[in-house]
Amino acid sequence: MASFCAKCGSVLSPNEQFCTSCGAAAATGGAVAAPAQPTAAQPAAAPVQSGGSAVKIILIIVAVVVGLGILGLGAVGYTVWRVSRAIHVNGPGGQVTLQTPEGKVNLNSSETFSASDLGTDIYPGAQSIRGGMKMDLPTGSMVTGVFLTSDSKNQVLNFYKGKFGGAASSFETADGAVVSLNKNKQESVVVTITAKPSHDDGKTRVTITHTKSTEAS
Repeated sequence: MASFCAKCGSVLSPNEQFCTSCGAAAATGGAVAAPAQPTAAQPAAAPVQSGGSAVKIILIIVAVVVGLGILGLGAVGYTVWRVSRAIHVNGPGGQVTLQTPEGKVNLNSSETFSASDLGTDIYPGAQSIRGGMKMDLPTGSMVTGVFLTSDSKNQVLNFYKGKFGGAASSFETADGAVVSLNKNKQESVVVTITAKPSHDDGKTRVTITHTKSTEAS
């Protein structure tokens, strides 16, 4: 087996005692064995590509997820487009009217609803504010009026409990309450009372929703 000079790297013959290039003694341990080369029986190991395969798998998964996301957005966009084609918005005089195939909806109307519209008396002294709504559909109607009063939540709640009588149901929290009355199987009134010091300048908000159904019970 050939050896090499440890000092200058020249090839040394098996019987040489000194390097013919630099004169270093081969017997002093200055010779090193040549590195073994791969043979046909022992081929060099191929580089591992598991990392590349993992990256490809990750990229495929990301592509699938992104593709599904695009399909989902497309479906949502198509639905919005269908709705926008069916709804016509008109807003004269500060009102917003949505005309749909199923009926008409008035949003944020400046119209003041009466006690008859709301199905119950408006709280005494309460002022009407924006946020009301009137919906007319083939199956019935819904009217919502929004009001503010300086009286407390409990005062408003007791007023409507007295109006609705024992047939009413109610529940309350620290800053709100709901009292409702089913007048019959086709008509109901719900009063929502909200009193938060940080909202509405500390006043109590009263929202009355009157629902009527024209469908046979």
